[in-house]
Amino acid sequence: MAFDEIFWGFLIALGAGALIGLQRQQSRDEEKGPGVGGLRTFPLIALAGALSTFIAHTMGMWPMLGAMVVIGVFLAVSQYQESSRSADPGITTQVAALITFLLGVLALSPGIPLPVGDRYLLIVASAGVVMALLSFKEPLHQAVARISDDDLYATAKFVVLAVVVLPLLPNRTYGPFNVVNPFHVALMVVLIAGMSFLGYIAMRIAGPRHGLLATGMLGGLVSSTAVTISLATRARESPPMVALAAVATVLASSTMFLRMLVVIGVVAPNLLTSLIWPLWIMALGGYGTALLFYLKSRAILHEVPPVLYYNPLELGTALKFGLFYAVVIVVAKGAQIVLGDQGLYASSVLAGTTDVDAITLSVARFHQEGLDTRTAATAITAAAMTNTITKAALAAWFGGKPLAWRVALGLGVALAGGAVTLVFTT
Repeated sequence: MAFDEIFWGFLIALGAGALIGLQRQQSRDEEKGPGVGGLRTFPLIALAGALSTFIAHTMGMWPMLGAMVVIGVFLAVSQYQESSRSADPGITTQVAALITFLLGVLALSPGIPLPVGDRYLLIVASAGVVMALLSFKEPLHQAVARISDDDLYATAKFVVLAVVVLPLLPNRTYGPFNVVNPFHVALMVVLIAGMSFLGYIAMRIAGPRHGLLATGMLGGLVSSTAVTISLATRARESPPMVALAAVATVLASSTMFLRMLVVIGVVAPNLLTSLIWPLWIMALGGYGTALLFYLKSRAILHEVPPVLYYNPLELGTALKFGLFYAVVIVVAKGAQIVLGDQGLYASSVLAGTTDVDAITLSVARFHQEGLDTRTAATAITAAAMTNTITKAALAAWFGGKPLAWRVALGLGVALAGGAVTLVFTT
């Protein structure tokens, strides 16, 4: 190793130890109790790892192993002393100290199959992650407390489905028009359910204290239709909630457009350039109108009521989406074969009245198989517009006229912007 690489390796090791030690020092000061160490101890542990590894270049692995044993003994003694003082001592600090030592080892280890710069970046990033995990102790514990046992069981079952059942499915096409691939259908179910689940967990973690923002922005990741129906029903029962329901509904529908961009970016990245502007403009139009509604009515807005969501990882919900996606892809392909592009547009409009994800995935797949970019972009945008119009109709049906004109105005601005953009960009 060259001198500059050795020099920078020591500095990176010290820096990584300092990051972790800074958090441990602050935690120890807040708890006002003894601990393994803080801002001085953790950089020294990292330095011990780096020094022992540097010496090991000429003396073999024994200096590094010896240093690890010595530090391990110190940590064991510290854990023993802490367990005698506390009924629930935990081992987080000891594990952090061991990681700090290993980061020091990594900084000076020869033969690592990474460029030097990438190795240093990995060390600093790892130290940052450890620092964040240690700092977010209370928020993480509170977040876990908000996750129910049913959510945990549903997640476990879905993980088994995704990692055990999915790889066993046949990866070939069946059925009418030879377009239904069981493996591909299950993979799309995992993609959509996983994305919805992230929004669902974010909603559970955010909780009711974030009110309107959480319901609108995060609710759109889970189900903008659920947000629309739930709040529209509340708005009909309680007129003062009309302004709040309008803001949250428009926010959720606008978030749906960004969610579609993420899905397309994963499934058909080469289609993203044709859709990014129409969907992005629709999202901005919706967000802008929601902001205007909020600024006009914020004096009367109160805490948003909870919205009932179903866990997207429930097997029943996931299997229903898989079946619907399979039906949509057959219908869309059949319409395209029989009626051409107009048939595809018609099936997109029809599917968009119920669910926008299935037709988005279907058209993205057709594009991967050779469908013209303009046709694919038009079909997906038409589905997004139809789904948006459907939600406006649902808001009017469940919420009445006071809510209907607000939602229609907000979503109308979004649709107009998307239509104009689509004309000029495809």
